[in-house]
This record gives sequence, C-alpha cells and structure tokens, in this order.
Amino acid sequence: MTSVAAAQAPFDASHARPVSGHRLQRRLLPWLLLAPSLLLLAAFTYLPIGRVAWESLHDKPHATGKTLFVGLGNYTALFADKAFTQSVANNLIYAAGTVPASMALALLFALAVQRATRFNAIMRAILLFPSMVPLVAAASLFFFIFLPGVGLFDHYLAKLGVRGANWLGDPDVALWSLIGITVWKNAGYYMLFYLAGLTTLPGEVLEAATIDGCNAWQRLRYVIVPLLAPTTAFVLVIALINVLTQVDHVIVLTKGGPSNSTKLVLYYIYEQAHENFAYGKAAAASLLSVSFLLALSVFSLKTMERGAHAAS
Repeated sequence: MTSVAAAQAPFDASHARPVSGHRLQRRLLPWLLLAPSLLLLAAFTYLPIGRVAWESLHDKPHATGKTLFVGLGNYTALFADKAFTQSVANNLIYAAGTVPASMALALLFALAVQRATRFNAIMRAILLFPSMVPLVAAASLFFFIFLPGVGLFDHYLAKLGVRGANWLGDPDVALWSLIGITVWKNAGYYMLFYLAGLTTLPGEVLEAATIDGCNAWQRLRYVIVPLLAPTTAFVLVIALINVLTQVDHVIVLTKGGPSNSTKLVLYYIYEQAHENFAYGKAAAASLLSVSFLLALSVFSLKTMERGAHAAS
C-alpha cells in the first residue's frame, strides 16, 4: 500500500528541475567579475606569503646551494640573534617616537586648516608637501641638514648658542634623528584622514556642546576626539604599517649604524637576505612582521566597528 500511495502522490518537479542557463549565469557572473581581482590577489599576496612561509621552514646554505628542511630552526636562530632582538627594540622605540607625535600633529594641523579658506588651502598644500617627497630624497636632504658642525641644523643652533650633536653618528642620538625625519614626513599625510573625519562630524553635536558652555579644549577632548575614534584607529594602523615598512632613510643615512642603534626590523630582513644570504631567517622575520600587521588590521577593523556603533 505504501508503494502504491507513493506512486500516486503528486510529483514535486521543482526539486528535480535542472538549473536553467539563466540561473547558472546569475550564479557565475559575480565570480567572473571577481576573477581578475582574485587572480591578482592570489598572485601578488597569497602566493608570496605562502612562499615566504615555505622558505621560513627551510635553509639554503649559500656555499652548497641545497635546500634543507630545518622546521622551526630559523625562528629559534632568529630569536637567539642579538641583532634581531635589538632591531625589534629599535622598532618599538621608533614606533613610540613617531606614531603619537605624527598623529597628534596631524590632528592639530587638521583642526587648524579645516575651514575652507584660501589661506587654509595654501597651508594645507605646505603641510602636505613633505609627504609627497620620496623618502630617499628626503633622507638625502636631511643628510646635509644633519652634517655635524656645518649642517643647516647646527648652523641655526649655533646662533642660539647651542652646540649641535653628531646627529647621525652618535648611537644615543641617531635613532631620534630618524624619528624626527619620519614625523616631518608623515604628519601631513595623516592630516588628510583627519580632515576627512572632521567633515563627517555632526554639526548639531558641536553646536550643542557650545551652547552647554564647553570651551574649545572641552569640545576637543569630550566631543571631537571620541567622535574621531574610527578615524584615529585607521590612522593608527597606517602609521604602524609605515613604521614596519619604511626603511629607505635608514639605508641612505645610517645603514643600521652606528652600533646597530638604527637597525630596524625591515633593514634586518634586507641585510639577512641580500648581504648574509640567510634567506630562511629573512623569511621567518618577514612572516612574523606580516602576522603582526595582520593582527593590527583585525584590531583596527574591530575598533572602527565599535566606534561606528558608538557614534550611531
């Protein structure tokens, strides 16, 4: 009886109907449109990362040319290398000296020139100009500015009765000289993001704060800065990425010296790969840097999401 009932039951053709050509095109069209971007992303992002991860687990002695699997040996050798640990410490000092100062100056610049006037347009161009100069050219310029005794910096310090230092040759001063160059170059670039963020602030909130009797400092601290939290998170990640990826001025001015005082992580990677031919250690250090940048990106997205929910 059950077989007869099943045979007499109405047949649902919707489940057995093959996918029409129109529906198949609709399903494939998004992937076809994304295919060029996905291919470029795979070729220039995922495959290089996979290659670096593979090389970090192998060693290729320069004399033999053979590739040997060493597992985590490169990572062990990396953390046992005093030059690497010093480069990490230098990068932390470099980040602490450049990121807060650059972001604070960028916010102050943006607040100063946010109104659309001719004078502010000229000032924006002046403040933005250092970010348009290639870092190699900026480093070459500051090489002559920092010349001890005869450089432009020491010249004006001498007029003030102050004796200049060996800005690029003193281990206690050289890294701070690079920090000054970085702040000079990046503050104008970060200003653009803060200018964009200031244009999105709700005017009624600022007017309400003014009506309630808040002065300029109180509006900045309790209204503007909290509302700019997503912008600040975005700028923070860009600033930290620049800290880990900008190395041209180190190559031009100090080459990591004196006494490794200006050796940053990226310069250490360059040195291991192209001077010491330790490709495995260079790959391990690169993978650690990429992992750190990925963690920063995720943190930034989460912070921006929380800031957007709080602002809404």
